[in-house]
Amino acid sequence: MLPALIPVALLRYVAVAAGAYYAFTSWNGVSVEAEFVGLDNFERIFSDGVARQALVNTLLLSALAVILSNVLGMLLALGLNKLLMTRHVLRTLFFAPFAITPLAVAYVWSFIFEYDGLLNQVLSAAGLSGWRRVWTADPDTAIWTILVLLVWQLTGLCMIIYLSGLQAVPDDLIEASEIDGAGLFARFRSVLLPMLNPAIVVAVALPTIMTLRVFDQVIGLTNGGPAEVTESMATQIYRQSFANGNYGYGAAIALLLTVLIAVVALAQIFLLRSRKDL
Repeated sequence: MLPALIPVALLRYVAVAAGAYYAFTSWNGVSVEAEFVGLDNFERIFSDGVARQALVNTLLLSALAVILSNVLGMLLALGLNKLLMTRHVLRTLFFAPFAITPLAVAYVWSFIFEYDGLLNQVLSAAGLSGWRRVWTADPDTAIWTILVLLVWQLTGLCMIIYLSGLQAVPDDLIEASEIDGAGLFARFRSVLLPMLNPAIVVAVALPTIMTLRVFDQVIGLTNGGPAEVTESMATQIYRQSFANGNYGYGAAIALLLTVLIAVVALAQIFLLRSRKDL
């Protein structure tokens, strides 16, 4: 396995280690030498208003998107498990948004959120013309358009994960709980939920990792605007490293994001697996 492990180590781990080193320098991505500046880049992150806003946006979008997509995905999985004859077609339709390229989906939704887009047309037809606005250009609503897109994409993924978990639940167990007089909620709480614990771990961890590094959806919908209020940590990495030439500062944001993803994802997995009531 050594011939295969060497290029993997060079291309992945050595490259990551090199990027981590530049997080402690003021390298501009062009000069031969990189001046070591210690923790200055990390202090700059928490003193820079845009970087702080990007961190808050990333955490907010991730938390809300994971919660909403898991709740909706669970409801869809329960409804499309075995009851409907058209469940296979509906599963495909609900999963399709996740299979489409995020950037392409973002551009489609950008037309929906335009002033003459589908959303405002529906509001006008419902007699709510006063609510019409350019949703992605309004500082009060721009961040929520990204959230809508994330939930729309991730719900199908969560649904498929929970469906795979429901398929493993024995029918005899459900029938026995019905004979014992357990109601719908009691069956879900005491029978299905404990059996779905492995699926819950995956359905929470995967969307968390994906939403913490959200990039395409932000670029396609708002491009970080208006006035940088929808910047995420991933878009800041791109702008600082490749647009502004602050490679060291961008590497520091990237290292912080990497640590954040690792800590949050591992904490979720540990907490969910350690719960005895699931």
